[in-house]
Amino acid sequence: MSVSEQPPQNLYAAREPIFPKRVSGNFRNLKWAIMVVTLGIYYITPWIRWDRGPELPNQAVLVDLAGRRFFFFWIELWPHEFYFVAGLLIMAGLGLFLFTSALGRVWCGYTCPQTVWTDLFILVERWVEGDRNARIRLLRQKWDARKARLRLTKWTIWVLIAVATGGAWVFYFADAPTLLHDLVTFQAPAAAYMTVGILTATTFVFGGFMREQVCTYMCPWPRIQAAMMDEDTITIAYREWRGEPRGKHRKSHERVAAETWTATAKGQATAPEGAHLGDCIDCNACVNVCPMGIDIRDGQQLECITCGLCIDACNEIMDKIGKPRNLIGYMALTDEQRERAGEPPIPVWKHIIRVRTLMYTVLWAGIGIGLVVALFLRPDLSISVAPVRNPLYVMMSDGTIRNTYDVRIRNKHGEDRDFAISLTSDAPLRLSVEGSANATVDVPANSTKLARVYVMADPQSQAAHRAVTPGWIWVEDTVSHERAGEKTVFNGKAQ
Repeated sequence: MSVSEQPPQNLYAAREPIFPKRVSGNFRNLKWAIMVVTLGIYYITPWIRWDRGPELPNQAVLVDLAGRRFFFFWIELWPHEFYFVAGLLIMAGLGLFLFTSALGRVWCGYTCPQTVWTDLFILVERWVEGDRNARIRLLRQKWDARKARLRLTKWTIWVLIAVATGGAWVFYFADAPTLLHDLVTFQAPAAAYMTVGILTATTFVFGGFMREQVCTYMCPWPRIQAAMMDEDTITIAYREWRGEPRGKHRKSHERVAAETWTATAKGQATAPEGAHLGDCIDCNACVNVCPMGIDIRDGQQLECITCGLCIDACNEIMDKIGKPRNLIGYMALTDEQRERAGEPPIPVWKHIIRVRTLMYTVLWAGIGIGLVVALFLRPDLSISVAPVRNPLYVMMSDGTIRNTYDVRIRNKHGEDRDFAISLTSDAPLRLSVEGSANATVDVPANSTKLARVYVMADPQSQAAHRAVTPGWIWVEDTVSHERAGEKTVFNGKAQ
């Protein structure tokens, strides 16, 4: 068959289902604890109440799209303060860089939403269908009443979790009790039902069926992480110099293994046939518990999320056969070189505290301190002044030159306030506010108001004949006497 006649190569490989085995140990317990904490925060936070007075919502954490504000307990952010959100996103990125450079993909293994919800879905799957072997047998057997019942039960629980996930998300954007009532009584906006439906579907599919494919093919972080890691980054590795050659241990080989282990580990001898010198008994326990379905003994791999479950599984086997723990463990590349040479590993703190991590920490802390300082220095009153440029000025019937300005006043107090508007300049100018006899504006609590302001120059004044006259428009709170001003210019006839 010629090259042109050969059938095209299939570049797509169907997913092989992965059924992680149940395991217990320190890292598994840590993952359970993190799952409980993170899911608890996610589901409970929208229901926390926070009294802000009669004019504001009583939800502690709320993204108020209608009011264009973000509430976080005692903190209230307005649209013009979006730089706080940008700063938090930068801090999140730097934090991810910091933890990755120090401890590898700990975010992926322990706190990533995909990992957390996949763990929860696997827990449900194991509870309904049994552990690894039972689930494999169920996959291979033909459909019958029992298989249909187990699958339907599992999928139903998955859907309930997915609905709760999507529902919790929309509660962050509206008052949770009110929205829940509207959802149940079918009075909620269509956007709310659409959002819950989309998030339900994605959670159900990603956590129940795609799982490791999301991490391997959809997430960009596995391909970026290499730039964050170096030879001092602590990550999960297999001590092959201690575990190889692997195989089933027999008592008759223990004496030979003890005599030749050191020389073989240093590459000075070849294991005799039948002598299983390494600690690894090739039980595949590390493979069976891996949620990504990889073999850590093959070295560092793109798919590894460093969740530590293989460490728990291997330590359990080492305890049973009387071998030292941590045949698989967290270590750095520099530790590998030292251990191969029979030297003690470098202390963990020296791996974590180094130039790269200190640089990330300083940047992260600097941005955080800057945001905190800016948060406490925010005024309760702010204004923006926008001159009306079409036309630049208007000449009145008596020769007076008039400029028009739109002054937007933000009242961040929890009560209505009156604000007096004034003007300062090196030339005599007069100011008036449309609809107000005394140049004051009443602004409702926690809201903004746009005032139309007129500034006038008499025909004989210098400002009337200049091209521009600089000045300041001021707004003063008549209760607290707090002031805010913005520089502007007055346009005269010389334009």
